[in-house]
Amino acid sequence: MKLLEGKTAIITGGTRGIGKAIALRFAQEGANVAFTGRTYNDNMKEVEAEIAKLGVKSKGYAFDASNFEDTHKIVEQIKDDFGKIDVLINNAGITQDGLMMRMTEEQWDSVIDVNLKSAFNLTHAITPIMMRQRSGSIINMSSVVGLAGNAGQANYSASKAGLIGLTKSLAKEIGSRGIRVNAIAPGFILTDMTSELSEEVRKQWAQQIPLRRAGAPEDVANVALFLASDLSSYVTGQIVSVCGGMNM
Repeated sequence: MKLLEGKTAIITGGTRGIGKAIALRFAQEGANVAFTGRTYNDNMKEVEAEIAKLGVKSKGYAFDASNFEDTHKIVEQIKDDFGKIDVLINNAGITQDGLMMRMTEEQWDSVIDVNLKSAFNLTHAITPIMMRQRSGSIINMSSVVGLAGNAGQANYSASKAGLIGLTKSLAKEIGSRGIRVNAIAPGFILTDMTSELSEEVRKQWAQQIPLRRAGAPEDVANVALFLASDLSSYVTGQIVSVCGGMNM
């Protein structure tokens, strides 16, 4: 029996990086996968096809997750298309780095909207569905930067720390309904976002990590699989760092 057989998962930001790795890992374990992105493009179609090859139902949805009303409409559409929603991965995220004294209001607002408000919107729309089912797993993608901060990333750090507060509060609110809420705090993971750094900078980062390597998106996906499955049925309100020991 596969770990997520018959379950339906929603993954925001599922067209690349960590989100795509989670979508594929979940599909391998039998989950039907609804994933989101800002635009319905060739990339989204490719991910749909890749997931479908694994023998499960797959559909991409293009919308702005920071828009409250649009998010509720899409969640209802997903519920109609798939019949139920068992797992939510709030993974969508962006960076707009800069020192606080030079940071613009737009840089602050855009990061908070995409990284934090979208998680509120999705959770707000999905919680009543899971409460009626009396089961569900919500996983918020935080960051080691949300735990420890980072110069030049006040907006990103604040958004990721906000997800930790959301995780712990919601776990206390809805645990009695059989819904678990946890967060993952990835460290230095090789994605499109980090590939913009030079080889030298990436090596310097790796030397600061006890395991002496950057993480792969699949490393995060495996922890998400554990938190989404019944293997973690007595785990809620927790922040799991996937960082090679970078943040202890």
